[in-house]
Amino acid sequence: MNATALATRLLTERPRPRGIAGWRHAHWLAVGTVCLGAFLGQLDASVIALVFPALGRHFGAGFAAVEWVALAYLLVLVALLAPIGWLSDLVGRKTMYIGGFAVFGLSSLGAGFAGGLWVLVGLRAVQAVGAAMMQANSVALVARGVPGHAMRRALGIQASAQGLGLALGPILGGMLVEHASWRWVFWVNVPIAVFGILAGWYLLPRTRTAGAPTDAPAAVPGPREGRTGTHRTAARRTAPREAARFDLPGLLLLTGATTTLLLALSTASGLPLPGWAVAALLLASAVLALALVRQERRAARPILAPGLVNTPGVRSGLVVALIGYLLLFCPLVLGPVLLTGAGVSTAHAGLVVTLLPAAFAFAATVGGGWLPRGWSDVTRCRFGALLTAVGLLLFALLPASDVVAFPLLVAGYGLGLLLPANNALVMRAIPAQCSAVGGGMVNMARSLGTALGMALSVLGVHLAGAASGGRTVLLALAAVAAAAALLTRPVRTRRTGP
Repeated sequence: MNATALATRLLTERPRPRGIAGWRHAHWLAVGTVCLGAFLGQLDASVIALVFPALGRHFGAGFAAVEWVALAYLLVLVALLAPIGWLSDLVGRKTMYIGGFAVFGLSSLGAGFAGGLWVLVGLRAVQAVGAAMMQANSVALVARGVPGHAMRRALGIQASAQGLGLALGPILGGMLVEHASWRWVFWVNVPIAVFGILAGWYLLPRTRTAGAPTDAPAAVPGPREGRTGTHRTAARRTAPREAARFDLPGLLLLTGATTTLLLALSTASGLPLPGWAVAALLLASAVLALALVRQERRAARPILAPGLVNTPGVRSGLVVALIGYLLLFCPLVLGPVLLTGAGVSTAHAGLVVTLLPAAFAFAATVGGGWLPRGWSDVTRCRFGALLTAVGLLLFALLPASDVVAFPLLVAGYGLGLLLPANNALVMRAIPAQCSAVGGGMVNMARSLGTALGMALSVLGVHLAGAASGGRTVLLALAAVAAAAALLTRPVRTRRTGP
């Protein structure tokens, strides 16, 4: 078998077994498989913060250096989500998703054996490649694999899987570090990845074969497949075309802009670089960001797809997605700092902080049923953002004691209403044939929000001290959450004719 035939065989997706494909609830099995990847990605994101002290002791490094075990992962994830979403439109989302589990599992195995800090950082970057292959396709697999009326519920279930991963991460990380070793924080990913490969192979519908139709249902109704106007323009500018050139300059500029920004924040947080380096890095980030905007406007197949970003509802939805995950991740970093600084034990602080993602998961699945049936996704977004603002404001103002559990529950519940409804709005505004690229942009916004959440939390604590710095950041986050309510916009589809 020659290389071309082998590549064709590997990239030709296999259909599900007939018994599964013919079952009328088979789409929920696919959603469950996507949730497995969402759970694994967020588990890894939240568990890593618990091993920072152990890594610092083992490698003899400071916190600002150890922080790059997490930031390297997030930077690669941010850079690759959109281009991998692009590539998935060409080779198949199912293929990419299963391959992501394989890359993630193998790199996790290697990370557990890492003998040096920067070797670990490099393996975390490889791990992020696998995570990007999963996350760039997760929203698209849900949006195109379930009936249109069930999309919000399916996205809510996926978001709850992310919340569950975030909630279990601190508990699992603390147990593994205390009773085993920091290496098991990475090795625990391996069996989950193996299970994900098997589940994806048998439960996900094929999304592309060599000229053959897919066996996934056309899940999204007409409004997403706009015939003219903005949607048609977006589809024409972002539809997969094998002959188009890959936007390598855009990828490099995106990577450079995000890397210099987070490196500047890390330097200000204690990374041993001269003071003038912070200003230089911030200036470089701004210049690269402006160059990226210019590049994307003239590229044949832009990384950030201006045709999609300019679609009504998409730009504001991506900003809200970034804000939402920044609001979700910041308290996970600040909570233990504030609580332990007030004399609360580390174990108790970890349990209290898990209430935030637990409430998030509850609201994203069943908690939304408590709201009036007639509320639109826009109304849910705005209500959720305001609830989040109230919770964060209470968290900042109330004493650091057991009463802090209530503000975290309020903030988590609000985020569980905000993010699934916002993601549903964004995906409805994107043409169906661009769903993987759109899903990649949603996940890119999420990852950038997570990275900024970690960096800003560490920066605030470093500059103003644990208690005062943490509370100042929380007050700022409450204001940002209120602004997210104002940013939410309804999706409008342009049509022609009478």
